[in-house]
Amino acid sequence: MPTAADISSDASLIIDVTLLAFLVLTAMAVVVMRHLFSIVMLAGAYSLLSAALFVNLDAVDVAFTEAAVGAGISTVLFLGALLLTVRREKIPRSRQPVLPLLVVLVTGSALMYATYDMPNYGDPATPANSYIGREYMERTPAEIGVPNVVTAVLASYRGYDTLGETAVIFTAGLGVIVILGIGLGVVRRKGDGTP
Repeated sequence: MPTAADISSDASLIIDVTLLAFLVLTAMAVVVMRHLFSIVMLAGAYSLLSAALFVNLDAVDVAFTEAAVGAGISTVLFLGALLLTVRREKIPRSRQPVLPLLVVLVTGSALMYATYDMPNYGDPATPANSYIGREYMERTPAEIGVPNVVTAVLASYRGYDTLGETAVIFTAGLGVIVILGIGLGVVRRKGDGTP
């Protein structure tokens, strides 16, 4: 008779596979489409699906970042950029898909080759799990009291680093908004609808 842990593990696997399938379908739709507004919306949906997958993998901090940056700010910035361009992608006259396909295949092969000597997922003998990882696992419940160790590390032990990363992302977003705002001002001054 299956235990509750087995049922939970099976349900989590089904959710992971379903989310991964939706991610693949969304990525394929982005590649095929030519309407830029639809591509931006699908890219936002892809980021939300990625965030859901990260939550299911217990990486809540990564999920928050993906949802905020990938689905939130990036989608808004892409929509702002669409105001300055055409709505549909122009199909180039001479298409040579062989070189990009070759680059993708070589890069993908190199990445897959690089994973062969990686340790197994969750292997306790890896350096990350043997030294500092063990320290965090032992000290976090007593010092921080947060059940998710990764969140505790990012929010407490590395709090200043996380604050710095947030400041960098915020500053970059403001810079892009200012640039788009200046571009929109130029469009209004010219009055002909072209940047």
